[in-house]
Amino acid sequence: MALTDISFKRIQQLAIPAIIAGIAEPVLSSTDAAIVGNIPDYGTEALAAVGIVGSFLSALIWILGQTRSAIAAIISQNLGAGKIENLKTFPAQAVYFNVGLSIIVLLATYFFVEEIFTLLNADGNILNLSIAYYDIRAWGFPLTLFTFAVFGIFRGLQNTFWPMIIAAIGAGINIGLDFIFVYGIEGYIDAMGVVGAAWASLIAQAIMAVLSLILVLKKTNVSLKLTFIIHPEIKRLLSMSANLFLRSVALNVALILSTRGAAGISTEVVAAHTIALNIWLFTAFFLDGYGAAGNILGGKLLGEGNFSALWKLTKKVVKYNVIVASYLAIIGIVFYEKIGWIYNKDPEVLKIYSSVFFMVLICLPFSAIAFTLDSIFKGLGEMGYLRNVLLASTFLGFLPVLILSYYMDWGLLGIWLAIIVWIAWRAAALVVKYYNKYLPLVKQ
Repeated sequence: MALTDISFKRIQQLAIPAIIAGIAEPVLSSTDAAIVGNIPDYGTEALAAVGIVGSFLSALIWILGQTRSAIAAIISQNLGAGKIENLKTFPAQAVYFNVGLSIIVLLATYFFVEEIFTLLNADGNILNLSIAYYDIRAWGFPLTLFTFAVFGIFRGLQNTFWPMIIAAIGAGINIGLDFIFVYGIEGYIDAMGVVGAAWASLIAQAIMAVLSLILVLKKTNVSLKLTFIIHPEIKRLLSMSANLFLRSVALNVALILSTRGAAGISTEVVAAHTIALNIWLFTAFFLDGYGAAGNILGGKLLGEGNFSALWKLTKKVVKYNVIVASYLAIIGIVFYEKIGWIYNKDPEVLKIYSSVFFMVLICLPFSAIAFTLDSIFKGLGEMGYLRNVLLASTFLGFLPVLILSYYMDWGLLGIWLAIIVWIAWRAAALVVKYYNKYLPLVKQ
């Protein structure tokens, strides 16, 4: 069997489509935020509501969507070990597990949204807008989890092209429908405001799910026919998913508490935080493209037992992502005022946003290292360690700084200081683990 290609060309073939697919999610969230943030009369409140709901929905999607990484890791490792034929019944069982879990979580949260958003410091019109937006948008949750599971199958098979096509189509549809539904078309469609943004997202998610189903059946040999004899790898999927579940809970505790803290200060502050967080999330998903290449190829190299190539791959993708982070920082420095203006025109919101934007830029080099190694470790099946890193960085790094910020009255700057500590902790912990465990294997 031919050894895995880790050339510059091969990495780009995987990374560039993964970048395009990855940024589709933050583009959807950012589009919703930007369009509702410019609604006449109540744009700032609408932006705050979408920010609060977005942080909660992102939490649910990231917590359960991590099964995508587990599916990709198992498939890629078996592919590298030459055992892919043994996985015939595994993909269908993994997909049904993902969708079933998402439905349980949806039903468990849907009837308590008022209490949930009240805990996130939403009140008055912001609370009403949050509930109206969530009541529609939430039904796309199982569709997104189905799509993520299919993306995991494609990634495991070393293919990021079709996920890119699906994500790009979904993003395009969502953006077009956002303009139509939020603002309306005079004489044809009434302006629906925040509710229109929710419908746009739901329709786009449904189309992406249908495309995912068609392409995985047409472009692969994968069968989604469910068999009730449990595949042996399902046990490992459950173990990986459980660790990633706890990891993502810790991750989203940080994101939700940051939004809650901003909402507790003022409407303008949470609106400014929503802009900054959307930009940070965009950079995070952008940087995840090279991480995806490391994830896909790293899992296959582990299956081959080729640790020398794994070390070379790691150095390459980290270097590429640091370069990408540098370009993103330059773009941010030049255009940050114009970017903020896209989201909201309120002078007070833009003033607060401008005062913290430099902290988003400080995050970038740490994010480049943390997200790249995080993806590689997922491909290597190191879910337990990733869980421990997130728990430690959240509860020993982020949370103490956030509490200190509250008592010292540092405002939004303190919240973003906590986020920087959180990301830097993750980067340092993953570097130490890699050097201690995998680098010695190269020399054997």
